Amino acid sequence: MSMIYHAISAILLFWHSAWQRLFGEASALGTDWSWVLGIVFLVLTVRVILFPVFVRQIRSQRAVQALQPRIAELRARHRDDRETLQRELVELYRVEKANPLMGLLPMVVQIPVFLGLLHVLRHLKPTMPEQLKTLYGWSVTQFDSASSATLFGAPIAGTFGSTGQDLALLGADGATVRIVAAVLVATMVATTYLSSRQLILRSGWASDAPQRLVQRLMLYGIPASLLVSGLIFPIGVIIYWVTTNLFSLGQQTWMLRRYPPPVDGATSPGARADTPKAVPNGNGDEPGRPAAPKVGAKPTNRRRRRAA
Repeated sequence: MSMIYHAISAILLFWHSAWQRLFGEASALGTDWSWVLGIVFLVLTVRVILFPVFVRQIRSQRAVQALQPRIAELRARHRDDRETLQRELVELYRVEKANPLMGLLPMVVQIPVFLGLLHVLRHLKPTMPEQLKTLYGWSVTQFDSASSATLFGAPIAGTFGSTGQDLALLGADGATVRIVAAVLVATMVATTYLSSRQLILRSGWASDAPQRLVQRLMLYGIPASLLVSGLIFPIGVIIYWVTTNLFSLGQQTWMLRRYPPPVDGATSPGARADTPKAVPNGNGDEPGRPAAPKVGAKPTNRRRRRAA
């Protein structure tokens, strides 16, 4: 992980220096913008680097969606033979170059970046020995500046659950830190849910049970876990996550227009590929039910014979 810490620090320090040359050491609204914008542009740098991965994710999802009718056919054919079904599915995915787990790849790739930033920001303590301040390519001046950087008066190294002793070392007010952290955590949870919901509703619920489980986990499980774990995240990490979610909302909107989901009934949102399509009967009745006789219609020959 040392390489990741060095890489994260290098990108963060690069953008901080760039914004510092523009704004200097001035702050406004209780915010050191050179450090806050440094975190924001760290997100943009990472997302630009990972953009090809997201394109592969969308393409793979489209390929899996296009295979849903064939997958449903295999499930029906091998309903009582799970081993053969699994082998046939693996072969189908291999031949068609589709990977149902590709949707998790962008998240998996971003985890080391998130953990790296979490470690670096937790490292920002004014009491840190000088020889440790220069870890990961930092200078003592940069370390001291970052450890005192604030967002609306709350230090970016502080957390909602910071103790009174920690806040005293950071020179921060406990109420301010908790208010800023609570607002950011709520924003983080909401944008995480909206980002997952946008992708699922536009792409459609998967008909495959494991994939649907993954989608439900993304939609409900991750936001719920963030509501709890966000209380121990440094404010700088929450800034990173919120910026990532906002970027994701914009990126997904563009990518879903560039790579629209299939429009057939097997892959439309909420539809299941293994459910036969209902055929309307042509007179407004529920699909699958026999048509009701029209008012005033003449009885058929069969009815005449019964009446006789």
